Amino acid sequence: MRVAPALTRCGYASAAMMAVAVLLAAPLQACAAEGGANGKPQKMTQSVMKANGSGVSVDYRVDGPQAVGQPASIVIEFDQITDPSGASVRFTASGGAVINGADTGSRTLAPGVKTTLTMSVVPPADGVGYLNVFTTQNGTTSAASIAVGKPPATMPSSGDLKQTPGGDSVITMPVK
Repeated sequence: MRVAPALTRCGYASAAMMAVAVLLAAPLQACAAEGGANGKPQKMTQSVMKANGSGVSVDYRVDGPQAVGQPASIVIEFDQITDPSGASVRFTASGGAVINGADTGSRTLAPGVKTTLTMSVVPPADGVGYLNVFTTQNGTTSAASIAVGKPPATMPSSGDLKQTPGGDSVITMPVK
């Protein structure tokens, strides 16, 4: 019987350990695709809260592809609703983004309860679009814009690149 050279150098025990490592790594790769090896979802991004704003905390994450024509899921958490009558939220899209099959009308957020909503947004054909989130509490409205899509790889040039006598690069553009 002929034994593979790798097995005679490393030994059968090492080969067995390598096989076990490969088998154990496969489930970890599947977990990584879902957000991490421990199965936790991706980290939420906290939007900026202004001192004179509505006071509603807006945290979000963009899940899924951000490719043209492919809807991305945006998970949004609302918290710090202190008004006894609650707060409200409404959504709009700008910059070419389109809210996919979702109601953009006003929704009520209950006081003292963390509320999670998922919006489906299709990025624009070129560049970045936005899902605009408007929260109102105690008569004060705040806005947060969530970017969806990918910025263009390069900016289009509208001039010629020239060198100055000092060696600096300058783009010359015609005056309109």
